[in-house]
Amino acid sequence: MIHIYILMSAIEYFLIFIVIVIVLIILSGLHILREWERAPVLTLGRFSGIKGPGIIYVTPFISKIPVIISLRIQAVAFKTDSTFTNDNVPVNCDAIMYYQAIDPQKAVLNIENFANATSLSAQTTLREVIGKYSFDEILSEREKVGEGARAIIDEKTEHWGIKVSSVEIRDVVVPQSLQEAMSRQASAERERRSRVTLALAEVEAASKMVEASKMYVDNPGALQLRWMNILYEIGLEGKGTLMMIPANTLTAGVSNFGISEFAKIQQQKNNMDTASDTGK
Repeated sequence: MIHIYILMSAIEYFLIFIVIVIVLIILSGLHILREWERAPVLTLGRFSGIKGPGIIYVTPFISKIPVIISLRIQAVAFKTDSTFTNDNVPVNCDAIMYYQAIDPQKAVLNIENFANATSLSAQTTLREVIGKYSFDEILSEREKVGEGARAIIDEKTEHWGIKVSSVEIRDVVVPQSLQEAMSRQASAERERRSRVTLALAEVEAASKMVEASKMYVDNPGALQLRWMNILYEIGLEGKGTLMMIPANTLTAGVSNFGISEFAKIQQQKNNMDTASDTGK
């Protein structure tokens, strides 16, 4: 009797264990998917549908979820090293790509690891696009270059169920040796512009001087007055300055204006200077 009781107890424990295992297996088929998650289901190796979001049930050992796919927009950073532009300038470009899985079935059945494949496709495509533009165009038209790369990548990944929304070029880096050459070129360009500006200023000044000379030819008295005014200003700037004045200049000045008129002008200037000193 004791042996029979022990045997019955062992059978009961075994049955309880079996029931627990069965319950756990059944519960293992329950999954909770968030709002942006989808689960492709393979039943006996064949695609049977997309489930989610919320609570879903997959039959254990018969059905399988190979991967849970997020429908949110993903951002991936990538770069291209030593890519030559259309004018043979080597550049390193850092870029960001934004993409979204819009068809989970294609993303699972048509490509293995669609995220890695999309990133690799973006790198090769950006290299191709950079090779079509010159270095100056890449620096000044980054949006255009990024849009060109986006269109090509989107076309490649369309049958993977992937939608590429944008490609943004963050930075364009050139080798150090090329940076020094570009710096010298920019310095030379600035020097050229400054020389051109100076030459234009000299041409304009010469033109004005020609106009002034024509006016002085028609009015010699104005020339003498201008000359005397310059001498007076020089005398104010440096005290004790010795100036050699040609005799014919004074004679011409007196003959044109008269000594009395010149004395009046000189007296007016002296009065103005005296009044200014008194006010201080």
